[in-house]
Amino acid sequence: MDPSLNTWDFSSPLISLWINRFYIYLGFAFGFSLWICFQIVIRKQDKKSQEKTVPKASQDLMTTGCQSPPKKEIFVSGVKIFYGSQTGTAKKFATILAEAVTSLELPVAITDLKEYDPDDHLVEEVTSKNVCAFLVATYTDGRPTESAEWFCKWLEEASSDFRFGKTYLKGMKYAVFGLGNSAYVSHFNKVGKNVDKWLWMLGAHRVMTRGEGDCDVVKSKHGSIEADFRAWKAKFISRLQALRKGEKKSCGGNCKKGKCESNQRGSEGTEPGPHPPDRVHQRDAEEEEPVGSTSEEESGSEDHQSLNSVIDVEDLGKIMDHVKKEKREKEQQEGETSAFRSTAKSDASERRAMISPALREALTKQGYQLIGSHSGVKLCRWTKSMLRGRGGCYKHTFYGIESHRCMETTPSLACANKCVFCWRHHTNPVGTEWRWKMDQPEMILKEAIENHQNMIKQFKGVPGVKEERFEEGMTVKHCALSLVGEPIMYPEINRFLKLLHECRISSFLVTNAQFPVEIRNLKPVTQLYVSVDASTKESLKKIDRPLFKDFWQRFLDSLKALAAKIPHMSDLIWYFSFSFWLTSLRMTFSRSIHVAANSIMLSVFIAE
Repeated sequence: MDPSLNTWDFSSPLISLWINRFYIYLGFAFGFSLWICFQIVIRKQDKKSQEKTVPKASQDLMTTGCQSPPKKEIFVSGVKIFYGSQTGTAKKFATILAEAVTSLELPVAITDLKEYDPDDHLVEEVTSKNVCAFLVATYTDGRPTESAEWFCKWLEEASSDFRFGKTYLKGMKYAVFGLGNSAYVSHFNKVGKNVDKWLWMLGAHRVMTRGEGDCDVVKSKHGSIEADFRAWKAKFISRLQALRKGEKKSCGGNCKKGKCESNQRGSEGTEPGPHPPDRVHQRDAEEEEPVGSTSEEESGSEDHQSLNSVIDVEDLGKIMDHVKKEKREKEQQEGETSAFRSTAKSDASERRAMISPALREALTKQGYQLIGSHSGVKLCRWTKSMLRGRGGCYKHTFYGIESHRCMETTPSLACANKCVFCWRHHTNPVGTEWRWKMDQPEMILKEAIENHQNMIKQFKGVPGVKEERFEEGMTVKHCALSLVGEPIMYPEINRFLKLLHECRISSFLVTNAQFPVEIRNLKPVTQLYVSVDASTKESLKKIDRPLFKDFWQRFLDSLKALAAKIPHMSDLIWYFSFSFWLTSLRMTFSRSIHVAANSIMLSVFIAE
């Protein structure tokens, strides 16, 4: 055998490796690449696990050497106050609320709904984290004020428009305070209720119960609309402080599917308040107004076990004790309720004073001298004018009544109308019947004369006041029952008139033609003035804004009752013709035009 051949055979595997070295290198490179990728993945996983266990503050210390301050989560970024006002009350309340919010160091903005376009800006409140407060008043026939009319119309249409949907305002937080008068039973705070309902139907979250301010001091929960607003404002500020901390209401055991929504910070979208378990929570445009329960209302402190949970036999005794305890508490509560109702019935006999502390303060600032619980007297500007030797009112021109000896008073500050032209700023109470405490007419007349004389004494020594007229002004010779309100509502008006006439004081009574029975029963009065502010039913309703639903029939019956009290119609016609001639002559000489078509004075002269 050839030796060279044996050598070649021996080395043939090495030659084969050398020939296939490229594939070997490729395998080594591929394996090394896989090892590198594996190491990278392992290191990333270790880094993520370290980040989960190490606090962010420690990471900052390790990376930058300093600790960054933790970012505070913001739950409320500010408050926006929207108001719709006709007489300025809602605007005043908006300013007061803004001052209270500012004390919390929160940014606040006040917006008149007349200048606000909800189509462009309302949806911005969904993500702004602002709390929107709406102060809206109810005007004639339950309609919104002129400034809020467009906003309410837009809300109403949007709440029933499928293009907006039931989550259009989801995330927006709001609260509503309505201004109204409970004397208008069917329209009391209607605008506030509607705004609350429409916002809720669009998905907004009500942060607290709707507030209702009542101008009727008798039925107001706190004595006046100002007091109602102060009570609501205090709750709103308290709720605002809780929202800033991210607080939610305690769990009431009504959580769905085992999830406690009260512990979740992002649960604003759910409508607050308890819901029956068999009822699906829907925001239907046709459903009735949402219940007033909100997130501010406290739930029960004790959690009840679910009916589906397993109960240990040893716990049955405790459960029965708990049931008996609840039964006793319920019976005790029912007993207290019945006792309260009986107390309320007994207190009904002790009627409430017409003049509340807030009303007393407001009228006193306007110059009224209040008498008892429902009467008042005030110095007329014509009285001041005649004390200085100047002219008097038309009663002096027509009837020779000296204005500086005239006392302007009223035995009833309440009225059955809320006329748009009322110069008393609608501060006086309203009502359709007498339901207040009643003072005796002797006391009213005595204090009225004393208060009138005290106001006359204040003009002693005033430049321009004539001494002889000052002395004459201390003796009252005429009483104008036309200060404010509806004097004929006073149950003892006939006794009051009789006392005036016994004191040789002539009487001048004004009525708004809404009490025909009282006009028929009225005893002889020196002058009876019936105010006729409109010629049709529609215009009278719009101008006088009466509380009576049958106001037009009452108006017509009042005129008929007045005609029945006139003994000599021919003499009255002659008197009216003569008065009209005097008025025309006076207007011609003074070259001034006075449009007096809105009122007709019907005077009945009684010989004394």
